Formats: sequence, C-alpha cells, structure tokens
Amino acid sequence: MPEMISLEEARALVLAHVSALPVETAPVLEAVGRVAAADLSSDIDVSPFAHSAMDGFAVRAAELAHASAEAPVELDVVAEIAAGDVFEGVIEAGQCVRIMTGAPLPEDADAVVKYEIVDVVTGDGKPGSRVAFTAPAAERSNVRDAGEEAKAGEVVVEQGEVIGSAGVGFLASCGIVNVPVHRRPRVAVIAVGSELVDPTEVPTRGKIRNSNSYALAACAQAAGAVPVILPIVEDTQEALAAAVSAATEQYDFVVTSGGASNGDFDFIKPVVEELGELLITTVNMRPGKAQTFGIVNGTPVFGLPGNPAAAYVGFEMIIRPALRKMQGYTHFERPSVMAQLSRDVKKKDPRRIFLRGTLYKNDEGAYVVAPAKNQSSGLFGVIQRSNCMAILPEGLESRTAGSLVQCVLLDVNEEVSL
Repeated sequence: MPEMISLEEARALVLAHVSALPVETAPVLEAVGRVAAADLSSDIDVSPFAHSAMDGFAVRAAELAHASAEAPVELDVVAEIAAGDVFEGVIEAGQCVRIMTGAPLPEDADAVVKYEIVDVVTGDGKPGSRVAFTAPAAERSNVRDAGEEAKAGEVVVEQGEVIGSAGVGFLASCGIVNVPVHRRPRVAVIAVGSELVDPTEVPTRGKIRNSNSYALAACAQAAGAVPVILPIVEDTQEALAAAVSAATEQYDFVVTSGGASNGDFDFIKPVVEELGELLITTVNMRPGKAQTFGIVNGTPVFGLPGNPAAAYVGFEMIIRPALRKMQGYTHFERPSVMAQLSRDVKKKDPRRIFLRGTLYKNDEGAYVVAPAKNQSSGLFGVIQRSNCMAILPEGLESRTAGSLVQCVLLDVNEEVSL
C-alpha cells in the first residue's frame, strides 16, 4: 500500500493521470470562463470603418490649425450623421459635419471635435448652422480607426486563453458565435455512510444529513465541472465497490466522501485496490490526511474523508487542479500572499496545517490573517466565513502574533497573478 506523501507529490500524481477532455463547440455566451481549444480569428476588421468616438463635429484638422479663443475659426455645418448612417458628400473648405458617436467618419474628415467645446454662432448646431472652434484639433483625435482592435484574419483569442465576459463581446464583434472548448468533466459525487440521510429528511437518533455531497458538488461546479450527486452508499465493501464500478463507466471523475481512514467500516482504499490501481492513501496534511486516489476502469477515483473541512481542503488542493486540467486550464494553484498572524498559534502536529481564516488589511495596509478560533474538521460554517487558508509548514514550530505565514486565497481564481 502506498506510503504517506507530500501535498505536492499528491497533486503531481493526480495531475499526471488526467488530461484535457475532447473538444466540443459551445455557443459563445456559454464559453465564458472556459478555455479556447483553438486559435480564433476575426472575419473582418474591428471596427470595420473609422468612426467617431463621441458626439461632435467632423472636421479637417488643418482648417483649425490656428484657431484660438481670440481668433476662432468658423465653419458651416452642412450635414448630420447618426450612428448607422453614411455621409457620401464632400466637405468643402469652410465646412464641417455634425456627427454622432459610432457614426462613420466622412472621407474628407480627419478629426472630431466634441460638441461641448464648440460654440454655436447661428442656428442650433445642426445642418444650416454656423459654429466656431477656439482651439486646434489633432489629426485622428476622437476617431476610432478601422481595424483598431483587430484586422481581418488576425487571431483575437489564442488557444489556451480563458474567455472572459469582455472576451465574449470581442468574439461576437469578430463574427465568432461558436467556440471550440474542452468538454466539462462530469463528476460523480458519492457519499458513503450508513448514518447518512437525505437533506430533505429530519434525521432520527444516530443519523445525520448528507451535506458533504452538496458541498463537494458545489466545489466541482465552482471548478467548472458538471457534478452529479449519486445515491448514498451504505457502509459495506460490496455496496461501495458496486457504486464506484458503475460510476467509473459513466463519469469522467469519481469523488467519494467518508470511509477513507483505516476503521472497520472504511472501504474506499480496498475497493480501489480491488477494482483498479491504488496510487495514494495518505497525504502529509491536516485536515485531510486520509486521501485515497486511484484509477478504476481508466477513470480517476478520489476518496475524501467524511469530515467536512478535511474533504473541502482535499478537494481544493488536489481535486480542483485535476478538474481544471481536464478543461484545458494551465494554472492549477490559487494565488497566495504572505500575511501577519493576528494571534499566537500553537503547533502540536508535524503535518502541514491548513488553518481556515479571514484575510484583511490593517490600518498600515499590511495583510493580516485571523485564523478561526474553532478549527474542528467537522465544521462547515467556519469554511463559509473564511476567505483563505493560512499554512503552517511541516514540523512542530509554533507561530506568534505578527509572524508571516503563507495564505491561499479561496476567492481568487488561479489565473490571477499577485
């Protein structure tokens, strides 16, 4: 049976046994947050024509070269162009055109002067009026040129790039309404325990509600996967083996919770060993020492502990990176910062400790982390109120208030660089 290994070894081992799933085509709106599986190119120049960046007057900049408050230059307004309209006429000397934001720039114009700084001499500023300019205008000022953002045929989103909300709009402007992305992994979530009942039931004496399945399914969903909560499995090796074997035939990844230790009713390790290849049994971390990983029917199977915090930390630190790799992501670790401990922390366990806590900035702008007072691995509420995990390295060295510790940010995506 495999020996206890480090978190880094466990993560690397799991990542080595998963790969990006096949490519599918998704509507561009459904591609937000996903990874482009190919280079995506624009079919036109974006913008396809030079246009005004604001409401104003389209002019020839040379005509305003000597304009000043003392000697304003007056021009006749000969036309008005709204967004969607096109001016086909000619701007003669001494003339200008009133233009709206987004409207095509007339061929004879090379600048736009915003409406608010132009004086109306006669009329109302519309065609037939005469207006005065009291300052020069630089060529191409307030003009968005054709192809400013992209040229026809240019790659606008590269393979491996994560598509953001703005990226969806960019792709739409480039005529790309369907995007090749890696298929989202379907994750089977199985809770193990004869003491468990559905959350819709009021538990009787000796029973508890199955909350782990919902938390782990939420973690999988937050990682971009598609979770499916399967029925609770009773504490027998035969029942668990049947459930795991069936799940590996239908899903891309199987996650169980409970029965991961070495008690009389802990069966995930022997089940994985019996059905396939057992690769991990324990990881040098707390909470979450009992972590089972192996391959069954070619499908990754991960057995998490039943305690909520242990299951959550194991998922965050090992399973989440694997699910991201299956979707084509290349960043697998959440950002971390160094922060001052708000209080003394005694260390009695030589394993690497993950303290759930709250990260904030003090009055001097320095990061401070306040570990939750109750670090019991059986509590969900503490995790709900935490935004980071403070790490105490292996060994028995305690930490005093003000000591710097590494904090993994739980509310910041892996692509963010701090």
